[in-house]
Amino acid sequence: MPARRLVLASTSRYRSELLQRLHLSFTVRAPEVDETALPGEAPRDLALRLALAKADAIADLDRDAIVIGSDQVADLDGVAIGKPGDHARATAQLRSMRGRSVLFHTAVAVVCRESAFRAVELASVTVRLRDLTDAEIEHYLRTEQPYDCAGSAKAETLGIALLAAIESDDPTALIGLPLIRTCELLRRAGIDPLAAPAKAATGDRGR
Repeated sequence: MPARRLVLASTSRYRSELLQRLHLSFTVRAPEVDETALPGEAPRDLALRLALAKADAIADLDRDAIVIGSDQVADLDGVAIGKPGDHARATAQLRSMRGRSVLFHTAVAVVCRESAFRAVELASVTVRLRDLTDAEIEHYLRTEQPYDCAGSAKAETLGIALLAAIESDDPTALIGLPLIRTCELLRRAGIDPLAAPAKAATGDRGR
């Protein structure tokens, strides 16, 4: 039976770069999903729901593929903090978070309609920010322009200098795709990142 195709339901370059670490062949498709939180929805629940919604949206269009969906929501005292979108909002976010601990909830879902597989996992990362000065925040934002990152946190580059500590059992979750959880879900769905590809037969079998 041929291996199922793998699709990443995201146009995030961060998630695509992370998934490439597994040396798997995959394509990217953009899910059409409303990311607005429901009334009273907790940040962790929002991340779980949106990860599934993104995977479901592409799985409905590509029923024999294995689809990965993911979403990240920053959580400051139970309040969701999304992508800032611009400099002013990013400045306000970082000022509100400095010297405090923030939870980054990153959910990953894997769905395949043809095999009736559908599962989602959550990896939460606790990040403690330094008591940043306004000048430090301004320098970071002008340098990195992390306006497409939840909570303005781009920890894979200069953003690491914002932090005093990170606590997580799935360290890639903070960047946008928890690869430990992703590998587990993919194995359950039928794709093993550590399985060696089948080798083509060579030579004369009659010898």
